[in-house]
Amino acid sequence: MDLHTKNGTDTPGSLSQTISREISLKDVGARKDSGCGVFQSKDPIVQLDKDIEARTGGDDVHGSGSSHPTSYFETLMHHFKCNVGSGIFALGDAFKNAGLVLAPTLMVFLGIICVHAQYILLKCNEEVRRRLGSSLEASPGYATTVELCFATGPLAVRKYSVFMRKSVNLFLCITQLGFCCVYFVFISSNVKQVMGVWGVDLDLHVHMAIMLVPILLSTWIRNLKLLVPLSSLANVLIVFGYVATIYVISHDLPAISERRYVADWSQLPLFFGTAIYAFEGIALVLPLKNEMIKPKNFDRPLGVLNVGMIIVGCMFIAIGFLSYLRYGEEVAGSVTLNLPEKELLSQCIKLAISLSILLTYALQFYVPIGIMWPEFVHQFGPFNYPVVGEILFRTTFCLITFILAEVIPQLGLFISLVGAVSSSALALIFPAIIEIVISWQDAKLNKFTFFKDIVILGIGFLGCFTGTYASIAEIIHVFNKGE
Repeated sequence: MDLHTKNGTDTPGSLSQTISREISLKDVGARKDSGCGVFQSKDPIVQLDKDIEARTGGDDVHGSGSSHPTSYFETLMHHFKCNVGSGIFALGDAFKNAGLVLAPTLMVFLGIICVHAQYILLKCNEEVRRRLGSSLEASPGYATTVELCFATGPLAVRKYSVFMRKSVNLFLCITQLGFCCVYFVFISSNVKQVMGVWGVDLDLHVHMAIMLVPILLSTWIRNLKLLVPLSSLANVLIVFGYVATIYVISHDLPAISERRYVADWSQLPLFFGTAIYAFEGIALVLPLKNEMIKPKNFDRPLGVLNVGMIIVGCMFIAIGFLSYLRYGEEVAGSVTLNLPEKELLSQCIKLAISLSILLTYALQFYVPIGIMWPEFVHQFGPFNYPVVGEILFRTTFCLITFILAEVIPQLGLFISLVGAVSSSALALIFPAIIEIVISWQDAKLNKFTFFKDIVILGIGFLGCFTGTYASIAEIIHVFNKGE
């Protein structure tokens, strides 16, 4: 895609007109950028009306024209709910792979880098909006921001703009479908323990097959307004599960000296995968900011982003530290699986969290469907029975997540694999790349910025490759042992 003017130069006015003409920003807005578009407004995960409008060809799915602007406190609650999910209960396993002293240090370091990457995305989003001005009909989401950074960047990289948008959407789909796979394993593992206490001793794979029925039915709900009350219930259940889990595992703690302070270096990639899985929430930041009454309160020093991530980070470290301290090398892929099986409170915790995750599956699943289904219709449609076609499409991908979960029923390794493969790309790699592109175009690519972004890219690629390799190697090892 060549976006330069006829004389080979760009002025602010001509660039805006050229971008508007050749990329067709109205089309960009119409394209489903659900990587962040579904994460907004009244519900912390979805803004229903705008998302449905976007899927049918409306503007991009968020922006300052929100009909339900949120206050500082409301946005903080949305930010909290969107960052606390099944990954938080896997952090004991992450601490096992780093050590009782090294893990908190690495969590703080990784958290700072992830938050900085989110600031990079916010800054680049503001820059492309400034460049395009009135040509931009709506505030771009994550994938569209990446595309426009390349489309308005140096001439040498503009031809990659559409490819970069599709790459972001691909990783968003991988991430969200990976979450859905993890949900199958998480729910079934916890329900299996509870049912076993009551004499119903079924294989884990059978429990997954049983869970497929309600999960599949929930994915057929195309109007997510029906799921908003269930989403609110899920939020209450997950908070109860976290608080109750902390209460249970904080009793009868052993001495710190009984645990490893620093784990084997070969285990660090598994730590990275699980930690980045828990921290990966970058797709939230643009819609959450744009939905605020005062968007500037999102990224100021004591704004939603900093305060929210400090709270979430402290929660992550607390449960990870206590889980590993309490259960040591026996800590499971979800600490809920370590809770006393016959105690009533432990059973309530497992059922509450499992129900919360079950109610969340359809919302997470909606993200990749919102990206893939319009593209599928564009390639193979229109269909005589579009509703039936979409339900069959949803069924197919739900079955794919079920099959993958059946193949890899090791919860901790599955979480680490998903985090390493896709979360690292979204949380670290893409933000660093677009900052280099933006700074290069503005002639502001100083040595510090370039070095800093290269470090972030190095951490992202190193974590991605080593984490993926270590996770797959462990999965193969488990299969060879017949576990």
